[in-house]
Amino acid sequence: MKFKKIKSYAKINLALNVTGKTSLLHKIETIVAFVSLHDEIFIKKIRSKRHIIYFYGRFSKKIGKKNTVSDLLKILEKEKIIKEEKFYIKIKKKIPHKAGLGGGSMNAASILRYFIKKKNIKISGKKIKEICRLIGSDVILGYNSTFSVLSKKMEVRHFSNCEKFYTLIVKPKFGCSTKDIFKQVDKFNRPRFNKPNKKMFNLDYLKNLNNQLEQIVLFKYPILRSIKSYLENILDPVFVRMTGSGSALVAYFPSKKRCENAKKKFHKKYKNYWCIASKTI
Repeated sequence: MKFKKIKSYAKINLALNVTGKTSLLHKIETIVAFVSLHDEIFIKKIRSKRHIIYFYGRFSKKIGKKNTVSDLLKILEKEKIIKEEKFYIKIKKKIPHKAGLGGGSMNAASILRYFIKKKNIKISGKKIKEICRLIGSDVILGYNSTFSVLSKKMEVRHFSNCEKFYTLIVKPKFGCSTKDIFKQVDKFNRPRFNKPNKKMFNLDYLKNLNNQLEQIVLFKYPILRSIKSYLENILDPVFVRMTGSGSALVAYFPSKKRCENAKKKFHKKYKNYWCIASKTI
């Protein structure tokens, strides 16, 4: 049987607020888009007693045997949603690890969506949300890779035909632990995204918002503050904001030309830093 190829797109948090905390997790609300940067996933059924999960590519290092994909398969087997079937899953990692781009979570979401689309499994919408939640709080966002707003009640609203924009995503050699960053949150914001609408994806609207986790990360890693300053003052974006819990910073541009020019300047200044020009999908 041949491998089937699917794309697992990177997620960017256009804005993020922490609104509270449960006994286990912080409550967040966020405005999200997906960009053309993606991992490549290859799946096929196999005759075996166990699943095979194989990561390769530039950003495959430090991914352990226990990961979001193994968690997904374990849950599907435990719930007896997948019974006798076994799969060989190869993932070419193009999305950096611990960057705030949701690479691992989006992998799990993309594979779950593929299983349902190909009718390998049949489950309700409620069950889909439950499975996603068991893997990670942001996995549900990747189930539908489009412009989305996650409210404080963990409800997702999707929007189509939004204005596209261009992004320069940059990441230093280090990553950020989501768990460690959230531990340092010492205050909660009032909810702001309870009434999601399409205007939330306008760059002029977004530039007046923020990512509540950003100041924590910039204080911990002063080099990121310097990089953000360079992006803002030299490269002429509409705005610059950290995505998720970092360490990636995203500069937003209304045109491809401005974004590509910014990439050239950034790469000349920070030769050892990973960066990529991308576009919202």
